[in-house]
Amino acid sequence: MSKGTLFTISAPSGAGKTTLVKALVESTDKIKVSVSHTTRKPRPGEKNNVNYHFVTEEEFMHKLTCNLFLEHAQIYDHYYGTSQKLLIEQLNAGIDVILEIDWQGAQQVHRLKPDTVGIFILPPSRAALEKRLRKRGKDSEEVIAKRLRGAVDEISHYVEFDYLVVNDDFSKALKDLQVIVHSQRLRQLAQAPKLEGLLTELLNSNGE
Repeated sequence: MSKGTLFTISAPSGAGKTTLVKALVESTDKIKVSVSHTTRKPRPGEKNNVNYHFVTEEEFMHKLTCNLFLEHAQIYDHYYGTSQKLLIEQLNAGIDVILEIDWQGAQQVHRLKPDTVGIFILPPSRAALEKRLRKRGKDSEEVIAKRLRGAVDEISHYVEFDYLVVNDDFSKALKDLQVIVHSQRLRQLAQAPKLEGLLTELLNSNGE
């Protein structure tokens, strides 16, 4: 069985990453989003062990000390981390895994797993990004300003990713993500184990 591909998908807050990833997973087989650990409080509608593994800062630091995270980062006063054990189990089962993380986490993952495929989602303009942040209606002016400043720093790291997807037209952006996933599944390393029988037959010099 060929192993799954690990994808990191990053974007500035408000670029529509979460909605796009949700649609990608719903429309594509054998692909999952890794459930991260976080110290932030659940938002309305979020469920423990479904959206995130919600833990206390003490619990998070204990796991960090025990080297249980593949990557971890501090974002807006909260900690986030990805369990190594759960991730490896899914990849070994032939499932593609998506890590929705910021550029700091993506850097850590790519250092430890160089074959990781990085995707960065961009807003169509700064004005569109600000409009989306305001439309959510759940952040104060201070928080919106902080997120816009942070977006500049996040976007500056686009060069560290393999693919850039502009989320202007949602359907097109989703199609772009689907194409990226499909292209990775056609790589020789992914295809050869599945096509072992065919390759053996085609390479049989005796024609038997």
